[in-house]
Amino acid sequence: MTDKNEQPGNTARRVHPEELSIEDFDYPLPDSRIAKYPLTTRDQSKLLIFNKNNQKDITERIYRDLDEELPKGSLLVFNNTKVVEARLLFKKQTGSTIELFCLEPAGNYPDITTAMLSRGEVLWKCLVGGAKKWKSGPLTLEVAGPHPANTVTVTANKIEKQGDSFIIQLNWTPVELSFAEILHLSGQLPLPPYLNRATEAQDLETYQTVYAKQDGSVAAPTAGLHFTKDLLKRLADKGIKEAFVTLHVGAGTFKPVKADKMKDHEMHAEFMEIPCTFIETLLQQAKLKPEAKILAVGTTSLRTLESLYWMGVKLLTAQKDPYIISQWEPYQLEQGISLVDSLAALWQALQNDGKSALITHTQIIIAPGYNLRVADAILTNFHQPHSTLLLLIAAVVGNHWKSIYEYALGHDFRFLSYGDGSLLWQVKP
Repeated sequence: MTDKNEQPGNTARRVHPEELSIEDFDYPLPDSRIAKYPLTTRDQSKLLIFNKNNQKDITERIYRDLDEELPKGSLLVFNNTKVVEARLLFKKQTGSTIELFCLEPAGNYPDITTAMLSRGEVLWKCLVGGAKKWKSGPLTLEVAGPHPANTVTVTANKIEKQGDSFIIQLNWTPVELSFAEILHLSGQLPLPPYLNRATEAQDLETYQTVYAKQDGSVAAPTAGLHFTKDLLKRLADKGIKEAFVTLHVGAGTFKPVKADKMKDHEMHAEFMEIPCTFIETLLQQAKLKPEAKILAVGTTSLRTLESLYWMGVKLLTAQKDPYIISQWEPYQLEQGISLVDSLAALWQALQNDGKSALITHTQIIIAPGYNLRVADAILTNFHQPHSTLLLLIAAVVGNHWKSIYEYALGHDFRFLSYGDGSLLWQVKP
């Protein structure tokens, strides 16, 4: 894990993030280190703790002991999205299989929750496996319904091609069933491709967080998989606060970076649903900083938190489309606005508009050169080489990511979605 362009300090390279090369964010990851299954007890997963202010930079615990590692009064921010059974397998009369991987709504829906509650018909953006075998005409899938006497029939029609994906019209009977129910009855839970195995019955439980609530993700916010209801109670008893956001994880989270420079990589956008009550909670916590800490549980929670800050900045500086954060905007906007001022502006704007929730999407890329504005630390799993998730980790801890990952590889930590995790405190510039 060497970087010919490495500089001292907490950024991997002293260049604009657009000029970063993904080749500098590589490490050897043998397949044997990728956890194919989770531990039987979630909170027994190993926890690597990195804190430059401690006597030892790196220490080890297990998740069950997390309450002993966090200062009283800290706020943990969780992502309560729920993974849906997004893979629909249609058998053609020829015997071939066409797979629809349902990515996100394509119709005029105000939010993903509304789309999931649609009855009888939806328009959805899908990846199509075996697309060349689907020349024309509808595909039909029949499965057992919620009652023994019922049969559910799902019909798919291609509307148009958009890049690598297709817009698909899905119709079904009985029409009184919601799309969320249709997916649950007829779909399969998608697992990350690097697990290299089929979905099993136990994954329906183990690949969801215990607090999952809002249907819409095609991948789990895996940092949350380590939490049990007992651990959440232990944290609450210690005086650790919790709050929930919703960011629906898209398939883009597994999208490899193929460009030589990050400026040529298009970051995936993900849908956010944030209650105004959460923004108020976050604002009150921000007023108590630096003593009170804010911790993101997972990369999706971190992207959400940091996006909220930049929305407030855009409001205060009269930028267009203040509730949408594009990939490189945070590196171009005014840098001197305080967290409290930003969140106060965001909260007030939503109150003025009479909104109870902020529903939007973010394309933010957090990479070396980015300084965290909201979170003090992140709880997260160990991520793939050459990924934007690893760039995010390097933004939090700088070049220390290399020693962290070397330590994890050398001390039997399990990697990726079903693996162990880490508590990484920000290394400030």
